[in-house]
Amino acid sequence: MFKKILIANRGEIAVRIIRACNEMGIQTVAIYSQADKKALHVQLADESYCIGGPYLKDSYLNMSAIIIVAVNTGCEAIHPGYGLLSENAQFAELCEKCNIKFIGPHYNIIAKMGDKDEARRTMQKAGVPVVPGMDEIINIAEAKAFAKKIGFPVIVKASAGGGGRGIRIVQTEEEFEKAVLTAKLEAKNAFGNDKVYVEKYLTDVKHVEMQILADEFGNVVVLGERDCSMQRKNQKIIEESPCKVLEEETRQRMIDATVLAAKYVGYTNAGTIEYLLDKENNFYFMEMNTRLQVEHPVTECVTEIDLVKWQIRIANGQPFTFKQKDITFRGAAIECRINAEDATNDFKPNCGKIKLLHIPGGAWVRFDSAIYQGYEIPPFYDSMIGKLIVYARDREEAIRKMKSALSELKTEGIITNVDFSATLLSQKEFEDGSYCTNFLEKFLKGQAATK
Repeated sequence: MFKKILIANRGEIAVRIIRACNEMGIQTVAIYSQADKKALHVQLADESYCIGGPYLKDSYLNMSAIIIVAVNTGCEAIHPGYGLLSENAQFAELCEKCNIKFIGPHYNIIAKMGDKDEARRTMQKAGVPVVPGMDEIINIAEAKAFAKKIGFPVIVKASAGGGGRGIRIVQTEEEFEKAVLTAKLEAKNAFGNDKVYVEKYLTDVKHVEMQILADEFGNVVVLGERDCSMQRKNQKIIEESPCKVLEEETRQRMIDATVLAAKYVGYTNAGTIEYLLDKENNFYFMEMNTRLQVEHPVTECVTEIDLVKWQIRIANGQPFTFKQKDITFRGAAIECRINAEDATNDFKPNCGKIKLLHIPGGAWVRFDSAIYQGYEIPPFYDSMIGKLIVYARDREEAIRKMKSALSELKTEGIITNVDFSATLLSQKEFEDGSYCTNFLEKFLKGQAATK
């Protein structure tokens, strides 16, 4: 097993990885920016090194600085967490050239599946259903004609990156050209790549993703699904497993398609294939995330499999000790992303010092976070400060447990979305599982209309 691992990330995921390494007897090296000097992951790691200024480009995206720390401290592997450099093929390749194991898939796979347009074509070849669409937009007039043929609305999407950036929903032909140009500019600024493509925009669909683990011996297992349909501006807010409305026959077809996709591209380590599911139980490949997901804890709850530990074991060349038939799903789990933002003020991000913090407890209540009382949230990074996860024997109990846990989670000094999350859990559409990806947009419009 690896003796020392560098964690190329910050916040709650860095803390999560450090804890897994501690349990495995692996030493950890943390990196941090000047703004994160007092961050929890810095304090928990065996060694910590400042690698640059507060902005991401100067620190957490500074590939050469990260590699230098890893080499100088004798790290055998780097865990990228999620976001940042986790899906950066260049960084994964740089790790390999420096004889450091990148804890994730091979850089060729990251490059292939990270380009969403290329991923679409690859899945078509593999026989996995994809949303009707057109490859890279080179000629806007031709793309507009195609969009008119498949029917509006359509969605223009950046081939690179994620997080809801470089995406525009186009309702009419007249809006098309502006949407393409805006998406290209946003994609260029966010990912350094302005390549975009177009797909039919499916409404009233669920966002259902399948979690996979694949070892380096050709074995692939699917650890069930997560319903990630509660979204605002393509950003997930609440995730759960299993998906209440997914029929068993459809679930098995999705599992089969997921295994087929993973084996077709020769995938290794943890990954997620995201699908759109319509009301007729048709599902369509949307994209593949070649990394650990923010919402991985709900899968860990219902399968009792530690995804981070298995990421490390796979990277270390260990085969699975289980097969697909050994994977069982128990109970239900829900995750609420806790963001430092004001839901009553257009979700404006909020920074400041946490003067008081009370974390909920009880059986099967988990709070993955890097905050503590007295910690000052810096203004340079994502607004997510933690994830509240609950597990119960059934979904109804899990909802009650989450509501209780949210009511116990108290912070003073910052504004969070805790109350907003509790409101969403009480909506009829969430309770019966019928909510779709457009639910929150309609909900917020309804709230605004009543003011």
